[in-house]
Amino acid sequence: METGNYTSVTEFIILGLTEDSTVGATLFIVFLGIYVVTLLGNGSIILLIRSSPQLRTPMYLFLSHLAFVDVGYSSSVTPVMLRGLLGEGSSLRVAGCAAQLCSVVTFGSTECFLLAAMAYDRYVAICSPLLYSTHMSSRVCILLVVMSYVGGSLNAWIFTGCVLGL
Repeated sequence: METGNYTSVTEFIILGLTEDSTVGATLFIVFLGIYVVTLLGNGSIILLIRSSPQLRTPMYLFLSHLAFVDVGYSSSVTPVMLRGLLGEGSSLRVAGCAAQLCSVVTFGSTECFLLAAMAYDRYVAICSPLLYSTHMSSRVCILLVVMSYVGGSLNAWIFTGCVLGL
């Protein structure tokens, strides 16, 4: 039998930005305010686009999904950070860290794919304005959105799998 160290990591200890509780509380309030504004802003964008029939165009479809991805992206990181700023729960289990990593990479990659789809939409609108409605039909737009989510998820699973393999 080989000799060596066979210990495994079960949790990560998170060292906060500061040990001072006053600074931690101040940062908590600032970041909580930013988080709430982010949620309200993106939620209102989604609600406005879904409720208005004039905004049923491909660009607004992409914008509503971009707002949804932004909510998911900020919600995957901010609650853990806020808990750490309060001094509660200064450790994170490996499974929680892996889930958070996968979530962040999923939403980040999906955002990049959605931005590429939006760029393609604008390219078609500028270069082929007369054929825009045939090139960017609702079926093509939905396909681009679905492929953005699939591509983001696939990228996250591969990335997280490679990181956990280390």
